[in-house]
Amino acid sequence: MSHLKDELNRYLFDELNVRGELVQLSQTYREIIGNHEYPEGVRQLLAELLSATCLLTATIKFEGEITVQIQGEGPLSYIAVNGDNEQKMRGVAKLSGPTNAIGLKNLVGKANMIITIRPFKGEAYQGVVALEHDTLAECLAHYFEVSEQIPTKVWLFYDKDNAMAAGTLLQLLPETSEKNENQEGFNHLCHITETTKPEEIFSLEANELLHRLYHQEVVRIYEPQAVSYQCGCSEEKCLSVISQLPPEELAAIIAEQGWVSMTCDYCLATYKFDEPQLAAFVAKTKH
Repeated sequence: MSHLKDELNRYLFDELNVRGELVQLSQTYREIIGNHEYPEGVRQLLAELLSATCLLTATIKFEGEITVQIQGEGPLSYIAVNGDNEQKMRGVAKLSGPTNAIGLKNLVGKANMIITIRPFKGEAYQGVVALEHDTLAECLAHYFEVSEQIPTKVWLFYDKDNAMAAGTLLQLLPETSEKNENQEGFNHLCHITETTKPEEIFSLEANELLHRLYHQEVVRIYEPQAVSYQCGCSEEKCLSVISQLPPEELAAIIAEQGWVSMTCDYCLATYKFDEPQLAAFVAKTKH
């Protein structure tokens, strides 16, 4: 089992006007899949989507929440990762039936990727891109090309045996002026990054890996940011949802079962409430 910390590292190649990111995840990913019995193909895609969301969040200067979801027509009808600017992550997948499919296209079929950003202050933003490429990494790079017109390259990794996820990203800074020269520098760094082996990204500390890759480059590495799992469900949130049901429907459920329950899609925790609890919550919300 890996000793690596769940962290996101940002770095900057000042002379080439390129920024980079590296994320390595173990515990966060294991907690996301822990209570679920996802088939192998879904576990891999969820690992890739988790890494991709961490990388995407780090490219956006905002305080708020982000959701990256894929909705498709394949056996995997829905998969999503939710996170925030503090890299607190959760994820879920929903299948329309049993599947042994492996790979993005085989799992989701014709599908869209929807990226929703909800700043704590300001307007929400949503971007939609059709998944027309074979891998999630290529689709994410295409998203940047279409929505931001920024040259971007993404690499996503998955360790089946140790349940780990990782990813790297390179992006040409949008405010650069010497475009041809900077594009050459960006391509040069992409060629170097392309040599990253899965066994390296899942065994080496970030600084050691970055030194191996870019020891001939001038690179500025920032303080790493911890990544963690946070489901976010609670009794209060469940009560809020349940209390929106029509009173006659709630009464019928309680008459039949003695309580009303709700199960969190993300962590599968089940919350049960009886009539006095519901009545107390409704009374409190009216004040």
